[in-house]
Amino acid sequence: MANVHKLRNIGISAHIDSGKTTLSERILYYCNKIHEVHEVRGKDGVGATMDHMELERERGITIASAATNVVWKDHEINVIDTPGHVDFTIEVERSLRVLDGAVLVLCSVGGVQSQSLTVDRQMKRYHVPRIAFVNKCDRTGANPYRVKDQLIEKLGLNAVLMQIPIGLEDRLEGVVDLVSMKALYFDAGPRKDQIREEEIPADLLEEAEARREELLDGVSLCSDELMEAMLEENVTEEILNKAIREATISLQLCPVYMGSAYKNKGIQPLLDAVVNYLPDPTDVVNKALDLDKDEEEVILHADEDLPTVVLAFKLEDGQYGQLTYIRVYQGKVRKGDELYNTRSRRKFRVGRLIRMHASTMEDLSEAGPGEIAALFGIDCASGDTFCDPKLNYSLSSMYVPNPVISLAVKPIDKRASDNMAKALNRFTKEDPTFRTYVDPESNQTIIQGMGELHLEVYVERMKREYKAEVEIGQPE
Repeated sequence: MANVHKLRNIGISAHIDSGKTTLSERILYYCNKIHEVHEVRGKDGVGATMDHMELERERGITIASAATNVVWKDHEINVIDTPGHVDFTIEVERSLRVLDGAVLVLCSVGGVQSQSLTVDRQMKRYHVPRIAFVNKCDRTGANPYRVKDQLIEKLGLNAVLMQIPIGLEDRLEGVVDLVSMKALYFDAGPRKDQIREEEIPADLLEEAEARREELLDGVSLCSDELMEAMLEENVTEEILNKAIREATISLQLCPVYMGSAYKNKGIQPLLDAVVNYLPDPTDVVNKALDLDKDEEEVILHADEDLPTVVLAFKLEDGQYGQLTYIRVYQGKVRKGDELYNTRSRRKFRVGRLIRMHASTMEDLSEAGPGEIAALFGIDCASGDTFCDPKLNYSLSSMYVPNPVISLAVKPIDKRASDNMAKALNRFTKEDPTFRTYVDPESNQTIIQGMGELHLEVYVERMKREYKAEVEIGQPE
């Protein structure tokens, strides 16, 4: 079982096309989870590792949040890849509920866009501390300084630069680390993972010193210890790192990193930041509602010896049947344990317990507090709470937005009709923002969702996964 203080549950969320899946792919690469890198739109016929539903590989967009476990400098990081398209916000909401921290990916040319605003609202609702990564600094028109200003102006975040770029656009060579005051160059070695640390180039020294002052000013507002050290001119890396960590976890600060995932620049310092500044499961307060005491709030503790409380945050139909992704908030889950589903009021036994890596899996004997795992063959709905049978807690239901678009679906024959019924039953269980009903007047089957792309994906999945050929049209 993982040491809870060396565990990070993070999401990578962003606007579509800001390079988020490419960044996730590079993280897997640098943490030795994959041995070669695939680009997102599968030119080589492979597609990115995190995008493992066939449909996603074809479209080059991320639909379902795959959970992947990686190790960086003896810390375990669970990376939840969240979709960047607004039609899939329920997936983002769901994964935010399980995260302790997040990396917000922005494009250095496009900056803060509409979806960034939506994701920002969701992160604030779930009190998720985050760091920002300004990606695509190798692109024409890249301006990480402007993006940092937009984080302050548009999202109201106390964003501070942790780095400044060495060169931009096609001259991007590396970054200056404003904490250690060293220049980091990302050289393309045989494994593209070599970092060369040097003194700051003379022509950047003045800029780096000014930006470091900005960093110290921004962080010292949240830390008396750092303020005192500044007055005594005794700021050590240790004091600064501690202050940045505390301010980030208490949502008073958003550290900003930069680089180019595609060009393999800036990934390792970002992973260091995840470990150094984002919370472990004990740094975050998680609450449940005690259903036996009129939904009184109870604080959960990331302690393996307390009674178990688990959230089922995602269902997936795999080739081996239904997979239920869970996050353990308190206690631990072992094979053979009896758990109680507080919504259905049914008990069940834990059969196979696994950890997912995009679409491959590894068997576990137990999962402890803060860990993310998956169960096989459990009949449940997304958002259910499983507890020790002597508890009756619910991890409050997640906020579900109302659908905004409706379509009529008509099966072409009896076989398609049976298969469509199976598919709709499955999708409504899996996704609370996807709804379906039969119109009593027209007798049409209506599906509702969060946008055209959202419904289109489900119609495609009906055809592909359930062999249900349907025609779609406007409701009468």
